[in-house]
Amino acid sequence: MAQHWCVGLMTGTVLDGNIDVALLRTDGETISEFGAFAFFPYDAETRTILARCLDEALKWQFQGPEPALFAQAEERITRAQSAAVAALVDQAGLRMADIAAVGFHGQTVLHRAPEPGRNGQTRQLGDGALMARLLGTKVVYDFRSTDMANGGQGAPLSAIFHAAMLDRIGDPGTAILNLGGVANVTARNGQGGLAAFDTGPANAPINDFIGARGLGEMDRDGKLAASGQVDEALLSRALDNAYLARPYPKSLDRFDFGHDWVADLSDADGAATLTAFTASAVGRGLDLLPERPNRLVVCGGGRRNPTLLAMLRTYAGLDIVKAEDVGMDGDATEAQCFAYLAMRRLRDLPGSFPETTGASVPTLAGRIAEPD
Repeated sequence: MAQHWCVGLMTGTVLDGNIDVALLRTDGETISEFGAFAFFPYDAETRTILARCLDEALKWQFQGPEPALFAQAEERITRAQSAAVAALVDQAGLRMADIAAVGFHGQTVLHRAPEPGRNGQTRQLGDGALMARLLGTKVVYDFRSTDMANGGQGAPLSAIFHAAMLDRIGDPGTAILNLGGVANVTARNGQGGLAAFDTGPANAPINDFIGARGLGEMDRDGKLAASGQVDEALLSRALDNAYLARPYPKSLDRFDFGHDWVADLSDADGAATLTAFTASAVGRGLDLLPERPNRLVVCGGGRRNPTLLAMLRTYAGLDIVKAEDVGMDGDATEAQCFAYLAMRRLRDLPGSFPETTGASVPTLAGRIAEPD
C-alpha cells in the first residue's frame, strides 16, 4: 500500500504542560519514515484549566451532566493543538495538503475500566470536527469509545504500533514499556500474538507526591528518590493490591493509584518508595506473561529518571534499555502511535484487539472528522 504522511498528537495524563506532535510516514501496517517531532507548550492559563478539569472529573465520575468547564477546555486545547500541528508541518517543509490525517488523541480527564456487567467509560477532551476545519484535513479522534462499547478496556491502544516497533527490533525476548502517567507494556504472547496492558502507575503518583509536598512538579532525574530509602515493609503491603495480580487485559486511570499510603514518610523516603512501587508493579505485570521477556525497551518521560530505571533493573529483574538504544525516539513514541492509528483508521484496519484490550472483536479505533 502507498505510504502517507500523518501527524500524531499526545498530551498525557501526567500533565507536563506539553503537546507532543510527530510526523510519521506509514500505510497503517509498515512504517517507511519517522518524521519531525516537537514539544509545544501550553500557555499557563490552559495548564491551569486542565488541572481544574481533572479535579472536576474526579467529582463527576460519569454521573450526571459533564462539568461546564470541559467545553471551555476542549476548545482551548483543540485550537492549541491545531496550531502545533500547523507549526510542525511547516517546520518540516510540508503543507497540510501533504497530510493524509491527524491522529488527535485529546486530553484524558477520566477513564473507568469495565467491570462484570458494566462497560467501561472514558472521556478525552478534544473537538475533532473543529480541528478538521482549522487545519483543512481529515482528523481521527475519540480513539477509545468504540473499543469500550465492545467491552474493551479502551487501553492500551499503543499495542499495534509497538508491535510494528518490535518487528523492527527483531528480538522475541524484548518487550516495550511506556512510562507516562501510567505504565503500560507490550510483549509477544508466546504464540506470535500480542499481550498489552497497564502494569500500574508510573510518573503520576510520584509527580503528585512532589507537588503535594511543595517541591515542584516532578522528582527531576529521580534525585530525591535516590537520596531516600525504600520502606520495604510498606512497599510489600502496597504490592498486595488486587489489580497487580488480575489477569490482563486491564487498564488504569491515572488516579487509581495515589500517594497517600506514603504520607508518613519523609520527602526522600516517600519518593523512593513510590518509585520502587512503580518498578515492582512492572515486574509483577511481566510475571503474568506466558513467556517473561528478558529485556525492556523503555519509552516515555519516565525513561529520563535514572533512579526509576535502576529500580526497574532491581525490582523487575531484567535488562533495561532506553528507546534511543534501539533506534526509537522515546519522547515521540506516543504521538507517533496516534499518527499510525490514524492511518489504520483511514484504511479501516482495527486498532484494538481482544488480546490487547479485551474487546469482543477487533475494533476500529477512532472517528473521522472531514474538513468540510
